[in-house]
Amino acid sequence: MSLLELFCNVDDFCLEFEPKWQAHLLNNGVKRRNRQVGLCLSEIMTILIHFHESRYRDFKSYYTRYVQKHLSREFPGLVSYHRFVELMPRSLVALAVYLRRSFGNCTGISFVDSTALAVCRNQRIKRHKVFAGLAARGKTSMGWFFGFKLHLAVNDQGELLGCYLTAGNVDDRKPVPHLARHLFGKLIGDKGYISQELTAHLMDTLGVHLLTFLRSNMNGRLVSQNDLVLLRKRAIIETINDQLKNISQIEHSRHRSPINFIVNLFAGLIAYCRQPKKPALRLDDQPLLTTA
Repeated sequence: MSLLELFCNVDDFCLEFEPKWQAHLLNNGVKRRNRQVGLCLSEIMTILIHFHESRYRDFKSYYTRYVQKHLSREFPGLVSYHRFVELMPRSLVALAVYLRRSFGNCTGISFVDSTALAVCRNQRIKRHKVFAGLAARGKTSMGWFFGFKLHLAVNDQGELLGCYLTAGNVDDRKPVPHLARHLFGKLIGDKGYISQELTAHLMDTLGVHLLTFLRSNMNGRLVSQNDLVLLRKRAIIETINDQLKNISQIEHSRHRSPINFIVNLFAGLIAYCRQPKKPALRLDDQPLLTTA
């Protein structure tokens, strides 16, 4: 999708969203100044999302070297980089709603996983102040980090079904009931999601069957050939996590505002949802899945 198509799509959304949002604020008695700026909401959102599609490694270089030099005709009301950073929080709620609309549909086969979002290098943890009281130390298979965990649920077509952000020290199993609220069928996770209580809760309340491999010190259990194939296909979500970090740039250590951290995260997730070709499984081609 081109920049023009992206803007048209976002602008159509904003034409529907902004009147409802303003009415909601008025009904709640919230008064906000609505000063006119050079860029409208749809333009701000378009630039933020397009950054994650541009392959630039940091937003400042993208804005100063690309947007201001090559997109001045497309965005005649461009502001300075520092002013744009001040405007970014205005798009937070709109990006959240737009991201929710960008999610795919559950197909009955879903995958769940978490990925670390470090906000600083480990050597600087004691000096870090931006996310003081919000981020926490956590540990993954790659080692210790300081930051957050992004919990994702995806379908077999590589489409996002839900996301949940927690501090880095939160157990991976805690957000699963929230992520599985609108799912059905089977939910596949790694060994970090092993829990008899969680498995029973998902089955009894949501009708979702949680599948995981067993640890080496656990008694064996019977697993159908279909479930074994699905467990071996769980790496699809690892591929998605890799693309989110290395293509969509949802993780870096240069944040100076918690709100802009969320804005960057939402824009990166939206950019992934817009990818025309996503990591997907061809389960219809698997002979083991053709039988009940």
